[in-house]
Amino acid sequence: MRSLLCSLFLFFPVASMAAAPPVTANHPIAIVIHGGAGTMSRKDMTPQMEAEYRAVLKQALEAGYAVLKQGGESLDAVQAAIRVMEDSPLFNAGKGSVFTHNGKNEMDAAIMDGSSLKAGAVAAVEHIKNPIDLARLVMDKTPHVLLVGQGAEEFAQSQGMTLMPASYFFTQHRWDELQKALEEEKKNDAPQASSQHSYPGTAARGYGTVGAVALDRRGQLAAGTSTGGLTNKYYGRVGDSPIIGAGTYANSQSCGVSGTGTGEFFIRLSLAKSISDLMLLKGMGVVQAADQLVMHDLVDLGGKDTGGAIAMDHDGNIAMPFNTEGMYRAYIDTHGKEVVEIYQDE
Repeated sequence: MRSLLCSLFLFFPVASMAAAPPVTANHPIAIVIHGGAGTMSRKDMTPQMEAEYRAVLKQALEAGYAVLKQGGESLDAVQAAIRVMEDSPLFNAGKGSVFTHNGKNEMDAAIMDGSSLKAGAVAAVEHIKNPIDLARLVMDKTPHVLLVGQGAEEFAQSQGMTLMPASYFFTQHRWDELQKALEEEKKNDAPQASSQHSYPGTAARGYGTVGAVALDRRGQLAAGTSTGGLTNKYYGRVGDSPIIGAGTYANSQSCGVSGTGTGEFFIRLSLAKSISDLMLLKGMGVVQAADQLVMHDLVDLGGKDTGGAIAMDHDGNIAMPFNTEGMYRAYIDTHGKEVVEIYQDE
């Protein structure tokens, strides 16, 4: 039955795109990316480690920008940038994903087209090298938005994707993070479910989610996010990254957004779409709207020191608020200025 359902994806007609707003072919282009927010201080970062992070951020940024410079679509630019970070063991996505409580890697990703509001997402996949690629296939090849677990992986195989063995995703530093979290869990007889990074019976934490927002020559926005979730998370836990409107959102009439942090807070606020709503309904600029959600609403809900977001409007204005010590982030603006930053004081 499963194989039959998978084969149906190949023949199920996909709904046609909604009419896109009028566009030009020489709109200014821009891209902004993030590699996660968290506790990042210079005293804890060796010069070599810092250089490695900056190098991969630069590589990812320039991979996405190259697509835009060649006249490519924002969706392709977002996908190209995120794929670079998924392939790096430095970030909590793809190759560098964290481990669940039972020692597995479960990854989530989403991508959204701001011109049509079409979107695709996957959650709790264990064997997908580049979850952002599978999210794009869900958007392009199915009538659905979100596929999860085994069903998502069977669909991946039906589209010619090769499933990776669990060993591909093993990195020693992520395994060590899990062991440390398990030890802390043993010492804490009654973890508080309401704490910023803890669930009942766990010491869940983890940063390094990756994301991108791009603006192409047609004036269209796209956004994408990919993550391994939280270290020591419950089996089957899904965060905000693949939830359209929570951790990922794009509307070419307002902005594109990708979030990073403790997803439960982002989900409860519908944070990504709320930024767009403040712009469309209250006339806020992208910087003011993103700041309101990340620095105020998120904090008021109990999400202080839990994350950040990147956002860009249809004119290429960029916002990168975060309420943590740092956020791996980079952008190339509409003037071609390239910036790569990590710490709060940059």
